[in-house]
Amino acid sequence: MKYVGLQEQITSNNRKSIFLLIGFPGVLLGAVYAVLMFASYNEAGGGINTNMANDMFIEAMPFVFIGTSIWFLIAYWGHSAMIDYASGSKTLERKENMRVYNLTENLCMGVGMKMPKLKIIETEALNAFASGLNEKNYSVTLTRGIINTLDDKELEGVIAHELMHIRNKDVKLLVISIIFVGIFSLIIQIAFRSFLYGSMTRSRRKDGKGGGGLIIVILVVSLVAYLISLLFKFALSRKREFMADAGAAEMTRNPLALANALRKISGNSKVDSVKSDDVKEMFIDNGPDENSANFLGGIGGLFATHPPIKDRISVLEQF
Repeated sequence: MKYVGLQEQITSNNRKSIFLLIGFPGVLLGAVYAVLMFASYNEAGGGINTNMANDMFIEAMPFVFIGTSIWFLIAYWGHSAMIDYASGSKTLERKENMRVYNLTENLCMGVGMKMPKLKIIETEALNAFASGLNEKNYSVTLTRGIINTLDDKELEGVIAHELMHIRNKDVKLLVISIIFVGIFSLIIQIAFRSFLYGSMTRSRRKDGKGGGGLIIVILVVSLVAYLISLLFKFALSRKREFMADAGAAEMTRNPLALANALRKISGNSKVDSVKSDDVKEMFIDNGPDENSANFLGGIGGLFATHPPIKDRISVLEQF
């Protein structure tokens, strides 16, 4: 893969990220409209009543906006606590970890940014991630394994990579994408449970009537929207990884150190204690296992949260 220069890469990735972010509300509104089109269907009246669907869509817009805003507020205020709980991370004590603090402080001073909080996951796996929505809760989390295994230059490259995620606002973009995907996931769960409950209720009544048809449509539309939103989220994540690698290389002036770190991380990054896919997506490496990658082939690349490590190393070696 050819290196095209940091500024050109930043511009290109930011432009593509804007289109991807616009896609999330577009998919949400499209899904709502598709369901309302079906709801306006009247066989006796000659099929879909477009005017009726448009009126219902306009009436539904405030409720969609309010519901989405509430979801965003809950995610915004509870984001850090939820990530700490899901990852099992704790504060990295300065006294016992001066090496990590010194590396991070030097990097932050070099680029004029406020130092984030440092946290740790007690595991021998090699991984790291950045999180937070503002300067008060920005944090960089490292595993015990990555601290103990990498030398100073390699660890500096990893920390710089995570700092670039914060500087480039990638952590905010990721939260937004997770929130939108979560909306569709919730709708699917509600629709599926409603369908099961409705089926059991109709079975008891044995009259075969009810709103089962509309629930099926909601379920199908939500599944399609969920799949599309996942593709948007994964594409957004992959673009930001290349940019963070490039930024870290420029920040440290040592791209080969990060490349060497990625070599050591590859195949040793699985954190078994972390079950949340949303947290795994934030890791510096979240590659599929070898069997899954071979089975999915090229299609698997669409559902990958990270580009292949070999491609990232190849780009770094071209600096």
